[in-house]
Amino acid sequence: MYEKFGQFINGEWKPADSGETYEVINPATEEIIGNASKASSSDVQKALKAADQGFKAWREIPAWERAKLLRRISELVRENSESLVEWMTLEGGKSYNDGVAEVGATADVFEWNAEETKRIYGQTIESRFPDTRIQINYQPVGVVAALSPWNFPLVLTARKIATAMAAGCSVICKPDVITPGSVMALVDIVNQAGTPPGVVNLLSGDPAEIASELIASDITKKVSITGSTRVGKIILKQAAEKVQRVTMELGGHAPFIVFKDADINKATDMALACKYRNNGQVCISPSRFYIHEDHKEKFINLFVEKTKTLKIGNGLDKDTDLGPLTTKKRLDEVENLVEKTKSEGAKVLCGGQRPAGFNKGYFYEPTVFDNVKDDYTIMHEEPFGPLAPILSFKEFDEVIERANNHEVGLASYVCTSSMETAQKSSESLETGMVAVNTPALSSAETPFGGIKQSGYGREGGSLGIKDYLNVKYTHTGLVG
Repeated sequence: MYEKFGQFINGEWKPADSGETYEVINPATEEIIGNASKASSSDVQKALKAADQGFKAWREIPAWERAKLLRRISELVRENSESLVEWMTLEGGKSYNDGVAEVGATADVFEWNAEETKRIYGQTIESRFPDTRIQINYQPVGVVAALSPWNFPLVLTARKIATAMAAGCSVICKPDVITPGSVMALVDIVNQAGTPPGVVNLLSGDPAEIASELIASDITKKVSITGSTRVGKIILKQAAEKVQRVTMELGGHAPFIVFKDADINKATDMALACKYRNNGQVCISPSRFYIHEDHKEKFINLFVEKTKTLKIGNGLDKDTDLGPLTTKKRLDEVENLVEKTKSEGAKVLCGGQRPAGFNKGYFYEPTVFDNVKDDYTIMHEEPFGPLAPILSFKEFDEVIERANNHEVGLASYVCTSSMETAQKSSESLETGMVAVNTPALSSAETPFGGIKQSGYGREGGSLGIKDYLNVKYTHTGLVG
């Protein structure tokens, strides 16, 4: 499946200079999909050179021309939806409906940035001196190393490519080895739309080796990474050597709070939608459920009942709700965390094992726990799977303190019928994003990112493009 792709450098697909490849596995069948190209150091250097030349040309392209190209990419993404969904399902196990949603979100990102590139506004400041003028404008930062993960390979790569292009930057993107074909297919669409050579490049292969070499180069001026907090810290230390700009969207452990005045039926629907999206392999997936003690039993009964209706299967089947976990490593980690949680005293209300009837594939049942305490391992380690620990609380201040008692701060969820409680919760929760009475947080028009050890910088919205721009201040005397 990877024969038509490889390394994408200076507008051309080519095999790695070394000729090396690596296997890509279908998590639903455990079969080898194919062998993807593995970049060597010489490929990385060629990509850097191409991106450097691509930047010098691209930065001179007028914003309105950049906008036309970005809009064309958006249109082609929508036209190729079925093929892109198939790539994500085969490589990552994503369900068909989740795949369709991701393709739509990917197209939205390019469409949004097609407009943002025309709205990079400067500023004129009134000078304190009568014979001088002050101007502030923005310039593209340069070559961007875009490091994207496997769980949302299209939309998370699109955020980096589209925003960089809108700002006038060139890009070298590095997909994860788990889902290289999904990103290759996207970059191929970017090429088909007429993107000039060198503006967008792709390196497939060992993530650590490629990232290290890109960051070590003087050509790379910015790094954008979506990944774990552990990896983010490594990247940040490397980038510090060159004082490179870094945008990081890292791990999360989102609290889901249901207050006493909440509609419990709607709250369970909301919990179902955001907990089991992409099988819980989502950085903003709720993973600590705090339910007011008056409604905990009702919430649990409804949530477990609805969880049991979810259909597990191959993501290519359009009626599948939950596909497999993406890797054997992820499956093992989820199984180990379930056993650890049980040994610490939690009670499994549903799930807790691999589903019957699946001889192959990394499938695992959605699992709900009761009798969980704040000091259990699952309350501190991000589950990144279909695991939902349920706890109770009494008072507002108590639950906010417990929810904030974590080193990460990406997202949080609140269910309430009180405007006062909604507002106070949003103000008090130490996360970069808060969803009140809705499971939706991520969209092209909103700033996505966190605080604390969930990283810094934002992707999306009107703020996203600022991370790809340098501020230029000019103070001009009118008399020479």
